[in-house]
Amino acid sequence: MTRYTERLEFACMLRVQENGCDGDVASASTMRFLISESEPRAARDKRRQSVGRSSGETFEKRLRSLADNASCTRVMPSDLDSKLPDVAAITSYDAVFLTGSPLHLYDDSPETQRQIAFMRTVFASGTPAFGSCAGLQLAVTAAGGKVRPMGEKREAGFARRIYRQDAGQNHPLLSGRSPVFDAPAIHTDEVAELPDGATLLASNTQTHVQAAEIRYDRGTFWGVQYHPEISLREVAAALRRQADDLIEHGLIRNEVDLEAQALLVDALHDDPTRRDLAWRLGLDEQVTVAEQRMTELRNFIRYLVEPIRRERART
Repeated sequence: MTRYTERLEFACMLRVQENGCDGDVASASTMRFLISESEPRAARDKRRQSVGRSSGETFEKRLRSLADNASCTRVMPSDLDSKLPDVAAITSYDAVFLTGSPLHLYDDSPETQRQIAFMRTVFASGTPAFGSCAGLQLAVTAAGGKVRPMGEKREAGFARRIYRQDAGQNHPLLSGRSPVFDAPAIHTDEVAELPDGATLLASNTQTHVQAAEIRYDRGTFWGVQYHPEISLREVAAALRRQADDLIEHGLIRNEVDLEAQALLVDALHDDPTRRDLAWRLGLDEQVTVAEQRMTELRNFIRYLVEPIRRERART
C-alpha cells in the first residue's frame, strides 16, 4: 500500500466519523491558506473588469466554500515591489495555491524569475501546494522541467476527454472523477517535459500533461493544466478576453460566433440544469455541477493537506 493510499483511506475514515465521505471539507480549526496570485497587475485588473475577481480572488472564494473557517492570504510574486514570505513564513501555512497567469515561464523576465524563485521557496518549506494551468507550469519549471508554447493548438473553454494515466488510476487527486472527463481550460502554453521526481497522472490528445504530482526538495505539489476553480461565467469571460487569439488560430470564425458561444456558456452558468445547453456544449455533470467541477481542490485539501496538518499537530 502506498503512502498516499494510506492517507486517502485514513482521511476517508475520519470523514465517515465526522460527516460521511460526501460533502465539503470540514475543519476542526482554522486552515491557513496562502494564495500565490501569478497574474501581473494589468491582468488582474482586466480580469476584474470582466468577472469582478482576479484569479487569486476566485481561488479565495472557492477555498472558503470548501474549508470551514479558512483564513486566506494572497501574495503577488509577479509584482516586483511586493514582499514575499520566506521559508519560515510559508511553513506556518497549511497549503499554498498557485493561480493561472498569462505570463510565459520560458521567458527570462524579472516577473517569471521571481515566481520561479518563490515556488522553490514553497518546495523548500515542505508545505503542500496545488496549482492550476500556469500554476502547474510554474511548479514544473521550478523543479527543473520544461514548458513550451502550444503553437497552433489551443484548449479554449474546456479540455476534452481527459483520461487517467496508469499512475493516476488510484491517485487521490483524481478520486471521484469519471474515467474520462472534461474540465474548464484555456491556455496557450503546456508542459513539455516533467522534472525528475514527477508523476504523470492524466492526459488528453491536446495536452499530454493534464495532471501531475511533483516531489521536489521537501515539498509535494499536485497540479492540473485545467481550471477546477473557475465558474462557467469565468469560462465565458475568458473566451471573450482571448477572442482575437481564438479567431487567429481558427477555433472560431469571428467575434459574432464567439459571442454566441460565450452566451451559451453564460446561460448554462445561470441555469446548470438546462440539459439542452449542456447537450449543445457537449458537457456533463463533471463540468455543470460546481461540486464536481471542484473535485481536485477538494481532494487536495482532504487527502494531502489534512493529513499533513495532523502530522504537524495543527488540528
